[in-house]
Amino acid sequence: MAKANPLQEQLLKAGLVKKSKVAEVAREQHVARHARAAAAAAPSDAALDAERTRAEKAERDRSLAAERKAQARTAELRAQARQIVQDKKLPRAGDSEYRFNADGAIRTLLINDEQRRLLASGALVIARLGDRHELLPRTAAEKVRERDPDMIVLDHGQTAGAEPAASSSEDDAYYAQFQVPDDLVW
Repeated sequence: MAKANPLQEQLLKAGLVKKSKVAEVAREQHVARHARAAAAAAPSDAALDAERTRAEKAERDRSLAAERKAQARTAELRAQARQIVQDKKLPRAGDSEYRFNADGAIRTLLINDEQRRLLASGALVIARLGDRHELLPRTAAEKVRERDPDMIVLDHGQTAGAEPAASSSEDDAYYAQFQVPDDLVW
């Protein structure tokens, strides 16, 4: 017989319960305690499903947080690029029109002859700032390109590997016979 608790012993002494009934209740309690321990050791299907769902939700939350973090980083880099363009843009002073292709359309900037020479040599770059276009020195343009390369619209000083060579040696030989005037402005 399992050891009875003090209440059971008092009820037994008072004669309110029989010794067999106390033993039966003690056995049931003992079996119930061991059944709970066995149930806790072997998780049910519902518990496994709940754990799997919790793990999937945690993974989904981690991926969403990583995506939000990447978007925030991209927005931060764009803001830095815009700030660099605003701080380093050169004043456009001149009455000579400089035309360039941007977004499938021909755009025009008013510049002076010195700025035209610097643009042609690659010392100046044209960058997009919202719906406007600004002139930037090469050093500032490189910083902008690191943060948001789509903001750079025109750069004549790019490295040779940046754009594929459009002409072949046969084309160069053919067009060498035509002289281009030095003062050509299109």
